[in-house]
Amino acid sequence: MATRRGRCMQCRRPMIVPLEAYNISIKCGGCQGFPALQPNHHLVKNAPSFGDYYGYGRRNQFYYPPLNPPSPYGNKRAVLIGINYGNRVNRLKGSVNDVHCMKYFLVHNLGFPTDSIRMLTDDPEEKNSLSIPTKHNMRMAMRWLVEGCRSGDSLVFHFSGHGSKVVDTNMDEVDGYDEAICPVDYEHEGKILDDEINATIVRPLPRGAKLHALVDTCFSGTFLDLPFMCRMNRKGYYGWEDHRHPRAGYKGTRGGLALCISACDDDGNAADTSAFSGVEQSVGALTYSFIQAMQDEPNLTYGRLLNSMRSIIRGAKEGTFGLNHQELTLDTRQQYAHESQLSSSEKFDIYSKSIVM
Repeated sequence: MATRRGRCMQCRRPMIVPLEAYNISIKCGGCQGFPALQPNHHLVKNAPSFGDYYGYGRRNQFYYPPLNPPSPYGNKRAVLIGINYGNRVNRLKGSVNDVHCMKYFLVHNLGFPTDSIRMLTDDPEEKNSLSIPTKHNMRMAMRWLVEGCRSGDSLVFHFSGHGSKVVDTNMDEVDGYDEAICPVDYEHEGKILDDEINATIVRPLPRGAKLHALVDTCFSGTFLDLPFMCRMNRKGYYGWEDHRHPRAGYKGTRGGLALCISACDDDGNAADTSAFSGVEQSVGALTYSFIQAMQDEPNLTYGRLLNSMRSIIRGAKEGTFGLNHQELTLDTRQQYAHESQLSSSEKFDIYSKSIVM
């Protein structure tokens, strides 16, 4: 996307804006009522271009902003995005429900302050234009999440909606496809690729900070473009796959830990169903199973969480529930394409590392 330098029409803060915005009145996030961001670091003298920062410029040449003051929203922050896509043919039923459930869980179970959670949905009752999950608003929310991130911060990114696969044009994907998420206006504004998501919320993470991403969508296995993918069979045995690609450059963090729990593999589908509740209200299988497993068993390790989530989902499919339900069958690649996946910025023992959010 072609960009230019501009200034907020209200506070005169320097900004990077689309080239076509010459004839449009532009305001920065702060003046629009969006939580305050620090001055635009891409305009620092001699700083690399917008393309370099977001990974579309010179290989391995990434610019990280200088350390900012800590976020005024505390060391626990979350961005929750749920899109049902209105009355379209491909509409969903449970995505908005998912983010309401996730917010309740974060506040009441994990101690996240209410005002440190940004929730974007296409709920017809939503009146705040900045809380509609357009491509622009989703980009701003991701920037807000990592702004001022420091050691000790715990960040959560949750997306429930449609995912997609897009032909990889810069040849940095092993399977030849980028993963993408679909904002509510994706038909006109386009999708958000995993390359951009990685550059925005993964690479800025400093040492001591932690990001958990929960992605309840199709084709989401390597959604964050993290270097390592955990492969686990139904007997609980696992191994780490190295997804680093020589053409991709560095896609890890600045020392922090980024983890992604996704609904399925890159060639799998996610479920939007009422099977869990037994009533008409639909929820995403990943979101439901994650919250259920975390509530049922305190001090979970990542390995136990993944096994529990998969067991809950299998139980719902077969009309049975419970964490002890196990199905031991022959391992096949396709068998696991539709089950919860874990990827990470670093390898670790998933059965000894406890989940701390």
